[in-house]
Amino acid sequence: MNKRILVGSAAVLLLTGPAFSEPMAGHALSPWGMFLAADWVVKTVMLGLAGASVATWTIFIAKLLELSTAKRRMAASLAVLDASRGLGEATSRLEDPRDPATALLRAVDEELEQSVDLPADGIKERAASRLERIEAAVARGTARGTGVLASIGATAPFVGLFGTVWGIMNSFIGIAETQTTNLAVVAPGIAEALLATAIGLVAAIPAVLVYNALTRAIGGYRAQVGDAAAAVLRLLSRDLDRRGSKPRLRVAE
Repeated sequence: MNKRILVGSAAVLLLTGPAFSEPMAGHALSPWGMFLAADWVVKTVMLGLAGASVATWTIFIAKLLELSTAKRRMAASLAVLDASRGLGEATSRLEDPRDPATALLRAVDEELEQSVDLPADGIKERAASRLERIEAAVARGTARGTGVLASIGATAPFVGLFGTVWGIMNSFIGIAETQTTNLAVVAPGIAEALLATAIGLVAAIPAVLVYNALTRAIGGYRAQVGDAAAAVLRLLSRDLDRRGSKPRLRVAE
């Protein structure tokens, strides 16, 4: 009789022990399960960080497509500027309003129209000033959106840490209310809290990497725009020299 009681007790212990309770615990301590069991503040933090991660990849894809298209267009424009003999020829071949080279040529043409019969040195100086402003505007346009990546990379770990601190506070409050320090009771709350920090790092690390990659790509594009501005100034100087040489030829005749 005693043997039967011992065997029955052992069977109950096995059925209710760690080996059989592990699947339920494993399900409860999965990332999704911990999210569902978390406090509403921690849930809000996690959702905000997930949204920041989505924004990071959206900006990355959009800016990558934008910069790749702009670089190809600018490379073609540079080839046209280098092959042109003067501003008129370059202007007739570059008419795309989305191309910064077109804006550079128009700015120089406007300066020439407003500086008729004025010294060439002053025209070059004023044209260079116009081109610098266009370059600055292009730089601002291409950098639009990267500030969000910098903010996400800088703040996401701290936002996740806030969620962790809040979750651990709730865990300690639960310990005080239940008056138990059993690890099985304490561990789920701490794991839920630490999940917020993990999500913060998942959002922050790609944001920093994407920000650095886009910064390098934008720097390369700005260099192309600078080369285009220099090419336009060369064409302007060439045209001004031609215009200044005509009176001398007439006098010699």
